[in-house]
Amino acid sequence: MWLQKEIRLQPRPRGFHLITDEVLRELPELRDFKVGMMNVFILHTSASLTLNENADPTVRLDFERYFNRAVPEDEPYYRHQDEGADDLPAHIKSSLLGSSLNIPINNGHPALGTWQGIYLCEHRNHGGSRRIVVTVQGE
Repeated sequence: MWLQKEIRLQPRPRGFHLITDEVLRELPELRDFKVGMMNVFILHTSASLTLNENADPTVRLDFERYFNRAVPEDEPYYRHQDEGADDLPAHIKSSLLGSSLNIPINNGHPALGTWQGIYLCEHRNHGGSRRIVVTVQGE
């Protein structure tokens, strides 16, 4: 059995945001899958997805601080700055973290670890609403 849905996420400020519950609310059909794989793919090049800590919000704050140091804005060698100082750094951060996640499905639920959650990594100051495509294959 296959399921594919496009989900529009609420706009969020720059930073790392836990979106697990928002994604799962849009997938009531997931309960029909006993076993399978769920691919979550973001349709943008200046935001990304990752899987990490779902309990302590300071982890998400530290992620943002780390990536801002690792990929600073306003470097003199950047050529692509058409949409502002955060433009190229957002693309680099997105490539480092990735645009998709694969999560096993077990008895109608994502088989996430106790402390794991899906993050939307918003790398733009004003990224707006983001879209993801979720594809589930299983039985």
